[in-house]
Amino acid sequence: MTVYFHEEDLPAGVLGPGPIAIDTETMGLVTPRDRLCVVQISDGRGDEHLVRFKPGSDYAAPNLKAVLADPDRLKLYHFGRFDIAAIKYYLGVVAAPAYCTKIASRLIRTYTDRHGLKELVRELLGQDISKQQQSSDWGGPVLSDAQKDYAASDVRYLHAMKAELDKRLIREGRMELAQACFDFLPHRAELDLAGWPEIDIFAHM
Repeated sequence: MTVYFHEEDLPAGVLGPGPIAIDTETMGLVTPRDRLCVVQISDGRGDEHLVRFKPGSDYAAPNLKAVLADPDRLKLYHFGRFDIAAIKYYLGVVAAPAYCTKIASRLIRTYTDRHGLKELVRELLGQDISKQQQSSDWGGPVLSDAQKDYAASDVRYLHAMKAELDKRLIREGRMELAQACFDFLPHRAELDLAGWPEIDIFAHM
């Protein structure tokens, strides 16, 4: 298991075929204000790739964009709504089709209100991950080893988590509903970017 660090783009040919796990690190939670700093990718075979963008980047990244925009590759996220919006805003591509472990958890783990990545990894896979670097400065000139390991851990377990969540979704007859939610994710991200981040447009009031 190796964490590879790249500047401004993903090298060609470093990923195997099939679904890829995706996550992003930004300067904050307001997408137009808080720039995209890092995109993390894993093909589920044991390695993780971190692509870092410097201040003032033009986000050209042709190899990364090609992978993210590939309609034949399923993208695995945890809270994909945020990552899809950040990728669309800064890289200009729709990183779909999507699968979101947080949505799957909310649909199937109705016995709890704890749907964070740390809780999911512990319950489903019996592993503990650290979230200490979650609120660190991702825009600095140098990323620490702790930051790199944290970023990598955000995509390290998503393939295995999907397999476990799918078993439960199928068992409880909620896979079709989950898929409909996943298909809507790029549109939910567009609503966020267009100015409806907290307004439920389906609500009566």
